[in-house]
Amino acid sequence: MAAVQPNQPPLRIVMLPWLAHGHISPFLELAKKLSTNPNISIYLCSTPANLKSLNLNSDSFPRIHLTELHLPSDHLPPHLHTTKNLPSHLMPILKASFDQYSPFFSRLLVSLSPHLLIYDFVLPWAPLAASRLHVPAILFLALSSSASAFFVHSLLRPPHEQFPFLANPNKSDFADLLDEESNGSTAGERFIQCINNSTEFIAVRSFSEIEARYIEYLSSLVGKEVIPVGPLVSAVFESEGREELEWLGSKEKGTVVFVSVGTEYFMTESEMEELAIGLNLCGLFSIWVVRFNGGDGDRGRPMGFSWDRGLVVEGWAPQKNILAHPSVGGFVTHCGWSSVIEGMRHGVPMIAIPLQLDQPLNAALMVELGVAVKVKKEEGGGVFRGEELARCIREVVVGEEGEGVRRRAKEMARIMMGKDDEEIEVLRERIEGFAMGAESAEGKVPIN
Repeated sequence: MAAVQPNQPPLRIVMLPWLAHGHISPFLELAKKLSTNPNISIYLCSTPANLKSLNLNSDSFPRIHLTELHLPSDHLPPHLHTTKNLPSHLMPILKASFDQYSPFFSRLLVSLSPHLLIYDFVLPWAPLAASRLHVPAILFLALSSSASAFFVHSLLRPPHEQFPFLANPNKSDFADLLDEESNGSTAGERFIQCINNSTEFIAVRSFSEIEARYIEYLSSLVGKEVIPVGPLVSAVFESEGREELEWLGSKEKGTVVFVSVGTEYFMTESEMEELAIGLNLCGLFSIWVVRFNGGDGDRGRPMGFSWDRGLVVEGWAPQKNILAHPSVGGFVTHCGWSSVIEGMRHGVPMIAIPLQLDQPLNAALMVELGVAVKVKKEEGGGVFRGEELARCIREVVVGEEGEGVRRRAKEMARIMMGKDDEEIEVLRERIEGFAMGAESAEGKVPIN
């Protein structure tokens, strides 16, 4: 168990994200921003399976301490204490295992004696553990403000009252997600508990230029201030993805499509076949990140994929490095919030194929912002076809009708330049307010 180290800065913050890379990564970027203050020390907590994948230079960020959580391993071995590449049928077991860690987390808080907890939206027991120690706790939403506002609206407003934005998404389409049970509570109930137990305000990974009205609406729904902290996109590392970058370097500017559907979804065989058809028909080069569920099939060789115009990367690829490369002219994405933020940050127009969770809401926002085109699916079955995917790719990357999307994507990249530092100052000021009331061995804790 971790403990307070000698000569640590006086203000200690514990961070507890959900066990998904799309959550841990923005928590880490938030930690980096906050830890530039020499009076702040941060303990970022997760399982070894997640922490080992983080690219953190301890010399550059000496006040960030990666703190291991060892979950009960009765049902899942430690290497599966992460959502990355976790088969979907094991997800409820992982959630239950994390809930079972609650008493151990309480002991960890006693050991670390923090002045503040920053926690994720699926962990209602975390702020309760902090409150028993009289430690303030802040909910940090790694979701978009638009998706968060829609979920809260669906949970708190009457069933007949439509969501006022995003072309009125249907509440019933997300009923299974919000009603999913874990340890006697639904996901929706846990979300509301996390909101209610956040001290004074909520932080969200967003910025006003893209989600001002959603931030305002979310605040009105929950009765608390909602503070955007910026996009929190990590830096590009030159050492990552040399093979992919060498391949990209042989292609002309804007002629490659990057394809990735995240680390938590396994495409069906038919979905992969349609995706291969679309990439073949579009006539452009492509990099496709492929994930296989188990060992079935010809691993590394999706059926029907044109190998003379494409590169397949199994499991993981350096997404930020690829998106930053000038040869990439389009991004076929599932619209996970981290992915769309990275796409916008690097000015890459997107082709949206949302698959689950909050992704349809994020896709709708990207279309609303003018930085993406959504692939139409067949009515009833919800299946996309390769021909429609190819049409959208060509429109976004090279078609005259996609010029507005390409231009808007570049504009968005310019807007996002420097947003992290600008937006984070508000949160720093609010944390200073907590720190003014925190007692250290010498008395009041300085934060400036």
